[in-house]
Order: sequence, then C-alpha cells, then structure tokens
Amino acid sequence: MPKKSEVDSLLQQHRQLTHSENMKVQSHVQREEDDWIVHTIMLQDIDVPFIFKRKKRYKSLVGNRVNLTYYPDNKIVAGMTFETMKVVRIKAS
Repeated sequence: MPKKSEVDSLLQQHRQLTHSENMKVQSHVQREEDDWIVHTIMLQDIDVPFIFKRKKRYKSLVGNRVNLTYYPDNKIVAGMTFETMKVVRIKAS
C-alpha cells in the first residue's frame, strides 16, 4: 500500500481545504504586519487574492508556478467583505 503524502493527509483531516497544482503567480506583494511578513499573491485567471504569513521575506514569486493548499476566507475592509484564500501550504512546482 502506498504511503500517504502530507497533502493527502491534510485534505482528509480538513474537508474545507483545496489543493491546486502548477498555478502561475501573476503578482506577489509582501508587507510587514507586527512581527510577520504578510504575503499576498494573485494567480493567473483567478480574481481572488491568496494570503499567507511568514517570519521572513521571500524572493519574488512572480512568474513562478506553485502548488497551494488553501481554504476560503473573508476579510472585512472599511465595512465591506472581500473573499480571500488563506494559504496553509505553498511549494514551488
């Protein structure tokens, strides 16, 4: 029997998670928030921002292809609700 991958294990434990592979990054913005660096990426042909936090800055991901594990989230800005995706795992593809 084949060994389960880390992604398969995450997807089984958390039904709301989605995994996408080989997605092209159109835009990558990094900004400081408290002790964290908040990364926002936009993917080709998708109009929803993907957001994740890390302690360090990344080299720009623009033009690279990535594999993402994420779930839907909402952010409220100035009283308006915006759909976002919260990334729990990102890897180069």
